[in-house]
Amino acid sequence: MSSQAIALRHLFPLLYWWPMVNRENLKSDLMAGFTGAVAVLPQGVAFATIAGMPPEYGIYAGIVPAIIAALFGSSWHLVSGPTTAASIVIFSVLSPHAEPGSSHYVQLALTLTFMVGLIQLGLGMARLGVLVNFISHSVVIGFTAGAAILIATNQVKHFTGLTIPRGASFSETWILVMQHLTEANLTLIAIGTVTLLSGIITKRFFPKLPYMIVALLAGSILGVVLSHLNPKVAISTVGALPISLPPLSAPLFSLNAFRELSTGALAVALLALTEAVSIARALGVRSGQNINGNQEFIGQGLSNLFGCFFSSYVATGSFNRSGLNYASGAKSPMASIFSGVMLPPILLLVGPWINYMPNAAMAGILFLVAWGLIDLHHIAQILRSEAAEKIILITTFTGTILLDLEVAILVGVFLSLTFYLARTSRPRVLFGVPDAQCPVRSFSTEPYVTECPQLRIARVDGSLFFAAVDHVRESLQQGCGDVKHLAIIASGINFVDLAGAEFLAREAHKRRQQGGGLYIIGAKDQVWEILAKGGYLDILGSNNMFQTKGVAIRLIHEKLRHEQCQICDKKIFLECLGQTYQDQLLNNISNTQTIHH
Repeated sequence: MSSQAIALRHLFPLLYWWPMVNRENLKSDLMAGFTGAVAVLPQGVAFATIAGMPPEYGIYAGIVPAIIAALFGSSWHLVSGPTTAASIVIFSVLSPHAEPGSSHYVQLALTLTFMVGLIQLGLGMARLGVLVNFISHSVVIGFTAGAAILIATNQVKHFTGLTIPRGASFSETWILVMQHLTEANLTLIAIGTVTLLSGIITKRFFPKLPYMIVALLAGSILGVVLSHLNPKVAISTVGALPISLPPLSAPLFSLNAFRELSTGALAVALLALTEAVSIARALGVRSGQNINGNQEFIGQGLSNLFGCFFSSYVATGSFNRSGLNYASGAKSPMASIFSGVMLPPILLLVGPWINYMPNAAMAGILFLVAWGLIDLHHIAQILRSEAAEKIILITTFTGTILLDLEVAILVGVFLSLTFYLARTSRPRVLFGVPDAQCPVRSFSTEPYVTECPQLRIARVDGSLFFAAVDHVRESLQQGCGDVKHLAIIASGINFVDLAGAEFLAREAHKRRQQGGGLYIIGAKDQVWEILAKGGYLDILGSNNMFQTKGVAIRLIHEKLRHEQCQICDKKIFLECLGQTYQDQLLNNISNTQTIHH
């Protein structure tokens, strides 16, 4: 395929998967799209409530972003739209600046969406899709568990009917609940409890039914019955949804707004990208599809940039709807496109009935959503794993509950990168020599093996970059002592940066001044290229670069001080035994291998 064709497919991924679309696949995609459109109704309303947005905006976020992400992303099954994690971070970022649900709050949400889309698109265009690989899974698990607790905490007021001030912290909310528990509205608690139990029972015993819709119906019907039995009881409802296509909108192009939301936009962008790419890759493993992280960044960025002009707040890959899309038999991104297209007419039929949905029933649904977010299985696995992952999990979880959510995310990401750099900055450095007890004298790093007093052979496993140079230098100093000749087996070095190349050049220069030398064995092509481009091969000396250990040792042995070899009785290398003995030994080895064969 020509480079132009590849570039065109990156620009329009539709060209790659469109040949998959046929009558049979289109039928499967249509059914999967309809299922997804029905599922997004209760979820969209619930997630908009979490985000502090009017409920219809949760539906709008499932229309245009889903279509754009399907057209420009790389995953065949990822469905974009409103999500729990993104919604709760949006609420945390925006609530200090405006009253949730107000027109100013909505405009700030659209502005935040525009900024998030711009960041995501920029990262994708810069080919930085690999960044999500550096964010530990423990960050996502810890944040999600903490967010689940905050979701439940924020819904306690609707579940109990207690008055809780806006902006109350986690601890303040539960202190108020404990102090005024006797004042709770039993009618609202009954509605919320029935909704909660209906959802649990449906999900457990009737998994093929949409448990959220069943639970909302049960809670709403109970609310209508109780309001008729006792009209004096005030049961607040979500309110009717506007029956229309997503209205045109525009972000607030204000330098002050951009400055206020910049930190939050970065945190939301990182979280949304991590969520989307992780889901896409998980589904890609099941479907046998390779996911292009950079293309997903571009698709997610464009979906939010387009979405903010069609009344959509931040959208990203939805685990629930993407999993449902795959399980429903979706064959191509057309399923997501169908879902977005069919959502408005479904809203036309269902929208007026949302007016009868009590806020207490929505609180019960969100309790279910919160419980589903706590991944007890992976939390237990992380707590049994290494200390670094435990620290990341606990810190992110605690920060999510006690700090601003965008700060908690950035702290978790920072910790992930810190521990990653700590691991990669300490590549393994092993010293070894040919094992005299082995017939073919294979190399050994066992402590009982005797080392040559004139030559040390070290193997470096890991990248030789700026953060690793000091560790490698110290390891070589400790392992070499006063030995002037050093051979580095570089087959385990995948990458050398400028600092690493400078270190090798300085080491070679120092050893030559001492009457010794530095020798590189088995360097990979990419390492050769970096050293050659920087002019470091001239300093190292091309005659000191070898492809195999055998050739290297034979030539290095000629540079050793032979008067010292004559008084040494260790006979480390074959070259130490003399040519006659070498020929005899190699002949015996050859005969042994022939007889065995």
